[in-house]
Amino acid sequence: MATLKIENLHASVKGREILHGVNLEVKEGETLALLGPNGHGKSTLLACIMGNPAFEVTEGKILFDGVDLTVLTPDKRSLAGIFLAMQYPSEIPGLNSADFLKASMNARREKPLSLFQFYNSLQNAYKDLNIPFEMSNRNLNEGFSGGEKKRNEILQMKLLKPRVAMLDEIDSGLDVDAMQIVSDSINEEQQRGCGFMIISHYARLYSMLHVDKAAIMINGRIVCTGGPELIEKIDKNGYSWIKDEFGISIDKEQDAGLNNVSIGVCATREATK
Repeated sequence: MATLKIENLHASVKGREILHGVNLEVKEGETLALLGPNGHGKSTLLACIMGNPAFEVTEGKILFDGVDLTVLTPDKRSLAGIFLAMQYPSEIPGLNSADFLKASMNARREKPLSLFQFYNSLQNAYKDLNIPFEMSNRNLNEGFSGGEKKRNEILQMKLLKPRVAMLDEIDSGLDVDAMQIVSDSINEEQQRGCGFMIISHYARLYSMLHVDKAAIMINGRIVCTGGPELIEKIDKNGYSWIKDEFGISIDKEQDAGLNNVSIGVCATREATK
């Protein structure tokens, strides 16, 4: 069973350090809820793990199955079994969705899928996500609604079958029915043995999944880890208790733009006054 292990990770964007020594791990078959206010480094952490070149790792290691991912390109990290469902999936004009999915699936196989195998898998995945199969003929994410883009990310996850999947606010932009569909697909992958690191500001998504543990990120550091009870505690009390118990103040500069219905927003604002 492989482990994704983050050791003393420091990372910068345009010379500004965002991550200040992150230590965290998630195993295959385990689901971690990554919590914290907006702008405190959660998405940066996932981008660094996936190898986004806009983020510079200045210190530390990202180990997966004993291999340091920091020396690998994003495609090699993907082939190793890491998957990232992005918060803002890009539209890619000129790239047919079905062609993209077929190439991605075949990159993980010694022998390419037959046309029958591919379309059978594709049709089943589109059906599971309640996405019209005709959308497979459109360019990747081009003209898709926000919810369609998010379901399309989960569709890719189902087809690629990663060992550890990172989901960055996969529930934002989803209506109630779509959230149920997405959570059902995540549950299926959990049962398959996929590990998850999930960012969300909504306790509702976590309540629809099996969560093994939670970690709270403040000011680019993991300040607290524990069980799923942390989700309920933050949902009820916000983050003010972090300041009270650990003497950690939330950086106002990174705290801008909090969603007014996110987990713990009221108490977070109180903690920064």
